[in-house]
Amino acid sequence: MTSGRTTPAILLAMLVAGLPLAAAAQDPVTLTIESWRSEDAGPWNDVIIPAFEKSHPNINLEFTPTEPTQYDATLLVKFQGGTAGDIISCRAFDNPLNLYNQGYLGSVKDLKAVANFPAAKLVAWQTDDGSDTFCLPMVGTMHGFIYNKDAFTQLGLTEPKTWDEFHLVLDRIKADGTYVALALGTKDTWAPGTMGYLNIGPQFWKGEEGRLGIINGTKKLTDPEFVAPFTELAKWGPYMASGFEAQGYSDSQQLFTLGRAAIYPSGSWEIPGFRSQASFEMGAFKVPVTTEGDKCYVTDHTDLGIGMNAATKHPAEVREFLEWTGSDEFAQLLADALPGLFPLSNSKPEFKDELATTFASWRNECEGTIRMPYQILGRGQPNLDAEMAQTSANVIGGTQTPEAAAQQLQTGLDSWYKPAAK
Repeated sequence: MTSGRTTPAILLAMLVAGLPLAAAAQDPVTLTIESWRSEDAGPWNDVIIPAFEKSHPNINLEFTPTEPTQYDATLLVKFQGGTAGDIISCRAFDNPLNLYNQGYLGSVKDLKAVANFPAAKLVAWQTDDGSDTFCLPMVGTMHGFIYNKDAFTQLGLTEPKTWDEFHLVLDRIKADGTYVALALGTKDTWAPGTMGYLNIGPQFWKGEEGRLGIINGTKKLTDPEFVAPFTELAKWGPYMASGFEAQGYSDSQQLFTLGRAAIYPSGSWEIPGFRSQASFEMGAFKVPVTTEGDKCYVTDHTDLGIGMNAATKHPAEVREFLEWTGSDEFAQLLADALPGLFPLSNSKPEFKDELATTFASWRNECEGTIRMPYQILGRGQPNLDAEMAQTSANVIGGTQTPEAAAQQLQTGLDSWYKPAAK
């Protein structure tokens, strides 16, 4: 029976045989993390990764993000070329499901951490029949409007509760001229789609009622409740910056964080970046309702999961990291380092950020839903999410009517999607 120690004789034999001395001990392993959230590099590198590496000294992590608009295409190319990272940040539903079906994402269903996530959150990263799980849930985000509290105080404005109040606020801001009313551009079409149509839409189509109605075929995207968000978006152009057609996502972020715009249609995912950039106090308000007291609906999206490259050379170490992401420690680190990116586990972290707490409070006030085109409805061509983005930009820019935009969506969906129920 050996002691497990490397004796001088063994060392000499290894040298003679040309074997590396490192073989006598466990070498540190470096794992790369793919992500579309480049703005999270600071919190990952300064807080989350050091915490993991402290308790896992033989595993080093490298956060290697790609710009959001390039992530999906770049990741697919990396998978095809065998250069994708070990740990994969997963969007929700159809995109990662497609990667799993192509063999790029490995199964994680047997991880112990799975038990620390609600079944409803796991669905976004499971096969349709629920037989396999290919990513662990990590982050949920909520939609709404972030605003400059200093600007509101200066102009004597209060948070609008109804659409009429919302437009009165916009009119006041525009008439004063100190601030751009809405920090939104249409150059990156996903922005008006995600932060416009999919932000306000659930309030008109009643959240899950409308989303599931499209999936099961009992509703059409040309129905009044789906045209209504476009009708609202058609009013936004005059309140946006001059030349908004050439204004990209990062331009809108800067317009707001530099204090030049009063309201930013967006969501809780912006909080970490805004906290490090804006010098003014911020608040948030829900999507307005038609009449004060109406039931409210909020997009509370299962936004980001974390999975394993099926071809990783270090599956044991990747699984060790994934197990950790289901822990209470990770949930609290996430809540502290990235406020507004809400942990999806059963853990109960404390939210110390006031703005994040405001968004989270809406879960107790409103009915939640996910982004409509993400489950089932995004599997064909033309892609519904992309179509919603482009038509939203068109409507805001005045090149397409709300009715024509809705008809384009339904025509495109009809060309490939046949609901199981009518």
